Amino acid sequence: MDLGLNGKRALVLGSSGGLGLGIAENLISEGVDIAICSRNNQTLKTITNKLESKSNGKVNGYKLDLTDQVSVSKFINLAKQDFGSFDIVVNNGGGPPPGAMDDIEPETFSKHFRPMVLSQIEITSAFIPGMRKKKWGRILIISSSGTTQPIPGLGVSNTLRSSLLGWAKTLSTEIAIDGVTVNTIQPGRIHTERVNQIDAAAAKRTGKSLEQIVKASKDTIPTGRYGSIKEFSDVATFLLSNCASYLTGSLIRVDGGYIKSI
Repeated sequence: MDLGLNGKRALVLGSSGGLGLGIAENLISEGVDIAICSRNNQTLKTITNKLESKSNGKVNGYKLDLTDQVSVSKFINLAKQDFGSFDIVVNNGGGPPPGAMDDIEPETFSKHFRPMVLSQIEITSAFIPGMRKKKWGRILIISSSGTTQPIPGLGVSNTLRSSLLGWAKTLSTEIAIDGVTVNTIQPGRIHTERVNQIDAAAAKRTGKSLEQIVKASKDTIPTGRYGSIKEFSDVATFLLSNCASYLTGSLIRVDGGYIKSI
């Protein structure tokens, strides 16, 4: 299947590891020019060099801190200078620390609203006009199963990620006429460092061993295992492709059947 991505330009946020890096690697294999981001200069250099070795096109790395509005504005200006516009924007941000909802102070929501919601909207919005002008674009939001089936102990994440879903669905209806799709991909328990952190926190909170926590978690998944980054990024890449041109405003689950609702 020809995904029609060769020569496209993509921005992948949160691409220094995990799901974002997996998507960036897939896009590079399809001939896409890539902009990646990280808060850490050394990590950025390492990942950029790694991706450049696999690419025949352009790979640019940018230092970006989604918690800092100045950093966001600086990044947007630099990316526009280097790429002009992007055909693809993948929204991906780190999650807040776990904790019971009743223990969370209101200030915590304010603190994480900037990186998890506002900065991602600001960056995406900066490149939508170019997509609409070209009559082709792909916007993808990496969300969480917690927006459909709230995850215990992740109240801030469940809440803030849900607001980004509302933005994405509304936006999808406004720009579909110009050939720009907006979709959300919802990972279940994909084996990343973030999942390891969640499992470790659950073990600490409950007093159970890490092995017990992991087994109990896998027992809730019909496939009986965690998903791989490659399994997730393959679905994401399809959603970003020319083949998914009639798919917009959708929420796609990659969860091994974990979410119980229809």
